[in-house]
Amino acid sequence: MKHKFVTANGLKFCYDEFGDPDSPAMLLIMGLGTQMIAWPEPFCERLAEGGFRVIRYDNRDIGLSESLSAEPVPNLPVLAVASRFGLRLRVPYTLRDMKRDTVALLDELDIGRAHLVGASMGGMIAHLAASEHPDRVASMTSMMSTSGARHLPGPPADVRRHLISRPPANEDQYVQRRLRTLQLVGSRTHPADPDALEKRLRLAYRRSFRPEGYMRQLAAVIASGDRVAALRRLQVPTLVIHGDEDRLVPPAASEHIARLVPDSRLEIIEGMGHDLPEPLWPRLADLIVEHASSVAEQDTTSGSGALPRASRRAG
Repeated sequence: MKHKFVTANGLKFCYDEFGDPDSPAMLLIMGLGTQMIAWPEPFCERLAEGGFRVIRYDNRDIGLSESLSAEPVPNLPVLAVASRFGLRLRVPYTLRDMKRDTVALLDELDIGRAHLVGASMGGMIAHLAASEHPDRVASMTSMMSTSGARHLPGPPADVRRHLISRPPANEDQYVQRRLRTLQLVGSRTHPADPDALEKRLRLAYRRSFRPEGYMRQLAAVIASGDRVAALRRLQVPTLVIHGDEDRLVPPAASEHIARLVPDSRLEIIEGMGHDLPEPLWPRLADLIVEHASSVAEQDTTSGSGALPRASRRAG
């Protein structure tokens, strides 16, 4: 798959596409510190076969998109304490800036409306885009994400300790850390093949390794607060997906999202953790295609026609 580049919201973004460019657009937004290649190509191809122009991209500060290396690396413990006491936080950027990236990317690709699919932090970005730009979002799928409400349960102690442990300094340490992360929060019912997983992790490391970008993105999540109000006023057709084995973001988080968003649909997937296990790719892709297709059919039935592609609005 050949990478493409586009400048949006003043930054350079790396992306690629699957499917017919004249089909309704579906934009995949990946999570914290994770490159777009974490959306597996066969998964993207199945979405495209469902009748969509599927686009995945690297968020700012990650992968081959533009690094904000001139910005300071936040002191995360200080930010976490300040956030707990409701103090104003100074960070390089927030989730709202990343939401502007998403909308600006649609502008630059001449996409009027798109179906947004966001995983984890990508779901948070999709929440804001769908709430604040409903004319640009045909539907939203929120996967393994959270509203950020303070009362929701967090990860258990062993996961928290692992997440704040010393960052890796080289490729081997990176691979071992990521393997341990997936052991802790990934699917236990459908564990990845160790050899294939290690190969993917080494490819990801060699493609891009930006631990400081991860920290700036995490600071954006901490500083951005919750999205409860945004989700309550959301009117975009919404599918909420979560795995029952997710130990990083417990399923209660998506249950809360589904309660907040009017007329949303919740799917709890048995045997899924905070990952995209290969045996579940067909089911997950089919759920997303079914959801987005039903919206497209409603648009046609109501007389609004096909989803527009050529709209240039400010992000």
